[in-house]
Amino acid sequence: MPEAKQGDTVKVHYTGKLDDGSIFDTSAEREPLEFTVGAGTVIPGFEQAVIGLQPGESRETTIDATNAYGQRSSDLVTEVKREQLPQDLEVSVGQQLQVSMANGQTAVVMVTDITDTSIIIDANHPLAGQDLTFSIELVEIV
Repeated sequence: MPEAKQGDTVKVHYTGKLDDGSIFDTSAEREPLEFTVGAGTVIPGFEQAVIGLQPGESRETTIDATNAYGQRSSDLVTEVKREQLPQDLEVSVGQQLQVSMANGQTAVVMVTDITDTSIIIDANHPLAGQDLTFSIELVEIV
Protein backbone atom coordinates (compact mmCIF):
# COMPACT_ATOMS: atom_id res chain seq x y z
CA MET A 1 0.00 0.00 0.00
CA PRO A 2 1.39 3.45 -0.82
CA GLU A 3 2.67 5.80 1.88
CA ALA A 4 2.11 9.57 1.89
CA LYS A 5 5.15 11.49 0.64
CA GLN A 6 6.20 14.98 -0.43
CA GLY A 7 4.03 16.19 -3.32
CA ASP A 8 1.08 13.89 -2.58
CA THR A 9 -2.37 15.38 -2.15
CA VAL A 10 -3.90 13.76 0.92
CA LYS A 11 -7.12 13.80 2.90
CA VAL A 12 -6.86 13.50 6.68
CA HIS A 13 -9.09 13.61 9.72
CA TYR A 14 -7.48 15.24 12.73
CA THR A 15 -8.03 16.49 16.24
CA GLY A 16 -5.71 19.13 17.70
CA LYS A 17 -5.25 19.51 21.46
CA LEU A 18 -3.41 21.91 23.74
CA ASP A 19 -1.16 20.79 26.63
CA ASP A 20 -4.15 20.93 29.00
CA GLY A 21 -6.02 18.42 26.79
CA SER A 22 -8.56 20.90 25.46
CA ILE A 23 -9.45 20.53 21.77
CA PHE A 24 -8.73 23.65 19.70
CA ASP A 25 -9.70 22.21 16.29
CA THR A 26 -11.03 19.00 14.77
CA SER A 27 -12.30 17.72 11.45
CA ALA A 28 -14.83 15.45 13.20
CA GLU A 29 -18.31 16.06 11.80
CA ARG A 30 -16.72 17.67 8.70
CA GLU A 31 -15.13 16.56 5.49
CA PRO A 32 -11.48 15.51 5.84
CA LEU A 33 -8.84 18.19 5.41
CA GLU A 34 -7.29 18.01 1.93
CA PHE A 35 -3.82 19.42 1.27
CA THR A 36 -0.65 18.77 -0.72
CA VAL A 37 2.29 17.60 1.40
CA GLY A 38 5.10 20.12 1.04
CA ALA A 39 2.95 22.96 -0.33
CA GLY A 40 3.10 24.87 2.95
CA THR A 41 -0.66 25.21 3.40
CA VAL A 42 -0.59 23.55 6.83
CA ILE A 43 1.94 23.94 9.64
CA PRO A 44 5.28 22.20 8.97
CA GLY A 45 5.02 19.70 11.81
CA PHE A 46 1.59 18.58 10.62
CA GLU A 47 2.94 17.91 7.11
CA GLN A 48 5.85 15.92 8.56
CA ALA A 49 3.48 13.82 10.70
CA VAL A 50 1.53 12.71 7.61
CA ILE A 51 4.62 11.54 5.70
CA GLY A 52 4.91 7.75 5.84
CA LEU A 53 1.29 7.10 6.77
CA GLN A 54 -0.75 4.68 4.66
CA PRO A 55 -4.49 5.16 4.08
CA GLY A 56 -6.35 4.02 7.19
CA GLU A 57 -3.35 4.55 9.48
CA SER A 58 -3.39 6.96 12.41
CA ARG A 59 -0.70 8.72 14.37
CA GLU A 60 -0.58 10.95 17.42
CA THR A 61 2.20 13.52 17.42
CA THR A 62 3.21 16.53 19.47
CA ILE A 63 4.45 19.45 17.39
CA ASP A 64 6.65 21.98 19.16
CA ALA A 65 5.74 25.64 18.81
CA THR A 66 8.59 26.29 16.36
CA ASN A 67 7.11 23.77 13.89
CA ALA A 68 3.55 24.90 14.57
CA TYR A 69 2.69 28.62 14.68
CA GLY A 70 6.09 29.81 15.89
CA GLN A 71 7.12 31.47 19.12
CA ARG A 72 5.30 34.54 20.38
CA SER A 73 6.98 37.77 19.35
CA SER A 74 6.74 40.96 21.40
CA ASP A 75 7.43 42.84 18.14
CA LEU A 76 3.90 41.88 17.04
CA VAL A 77 2.28 43.60 20.03
CA THR A 78 1.58 47.28 19.38
CA GLU A 79 0.00 50.22 21.15
CA VAL A 80 -2.36 52.25 18.95
CA LYS A 81 -3.52 55.69 20.06
CA ARG A 82 -7.29 56.09 20.01
CA GLU A 83 -7.04 59.14 17.72
CA GLN A 84 -5.60 56.80 15.06
CA LEU A 85 -8.79 54.71 15.11
CA PRO A 86 -12.02 55.50 13.30
CA GLN A 87 -14.22 57.55 15.67
CA ASP A 88 -17.17 55.18 15.37
CA LEU A 89 -15.09 52.03 16.06
CA GLU A 90 -16.10 50.37 19.31
CA VAL A 91 -13.53 47.85 20.54
CA SER A 92 -13.47 45.26 23.30
CA VAL A 93 -10.77 43.01 24.70
CA GLY A 94 -10.65 39.78 22.70
CA GLN A 95 -12.09 41.39 19.58
CA GLN A 96 -10.35 40.66 16.29
CA LEU A 97 -9.68 43.51 13.89
CA GLN A 98 -8.39 43.54 10.34
CA VAL A 99 -5.65 46.10 9.81
CA SER A 100 -3.83 47.33 6.71
CA MET A 101 -0.06 46.91 6.73
CA ALA A 102 2.49 49.30 5.23
CA ASN A 103 3.13 46.76 2.43
CA GLY A 104 -0.54 46.83 1.38
CA GLN A 105 -1.41 43.45 2.90
CA THR A 106 -3.95 42.98 5.67
CA ALA A 107 -3.45 41.23 9.00
CA VAL A 108 -5.81 40.02 11.68
CA VAL A 109 -4.96 41.29 15.15
CA MET A 110 -6.54 40.80 18.55
CA VAL A 111 -7.31 43.58 21.00
CA THR A 112 -5.61 42.60 24.26
CA ASP A 113 -5.98 45.75 26.36
CA ILE A 114 -7.89 49.04 26.29
CA THR A 115 -7.19 52.31 28.09
CA ASP A 116 -8.78 55.73 27.81
CA THR A 117 -6.08 56.85 25.36
CA SER A 118 -5.03 53.71 23.46
CA ILE A 119 -5.56 50.05 22.66
CA ILE A 120 -3.03 47.23 22.58
CA ILE A 121 -3.22 44.90 19.57
CA ASP A 122 -1.46 41.57 19.13
CA ALA A 123 -0.70 40.16 15.68
CA ASN A 124 0.68 36.85 16.98
CA HIS A 125 -1.30 33.79 15.92
CA PRO A 126 -3.53 32.77 18.86
CA LEU A 127 -1.65 29.44 19.08
CA ALA A 128 1.85 30.97 18.81
CA GLY A 129 4.20 29.76 21.53
CA GLN A 130 2.24 26.59 22.22
CA ASP A 131 3.13 22.96 21.58
CA LEU A 132 0.23 21.20 19.84
CA THR A 133 -0.78 17.54 19.93
CA PHE A 134 -2.56 16.11 16.91
CA SER A 135 -4.30 12.80 16.33
CA ILE A 136 -4.14 12.33 12.56
CA GLU A 137 -5.77 9.66 10.38
CA LEU A 138 -4.79 9.44 6.73
CA VAL A 139 -8.08 8.86 4.93
CA GLU A 140 -6.85 8.89 1.34
CA ILE A 141 -3.98 9.72 -0.98
CA VAL A 142 -5.76 11.48 -3.82
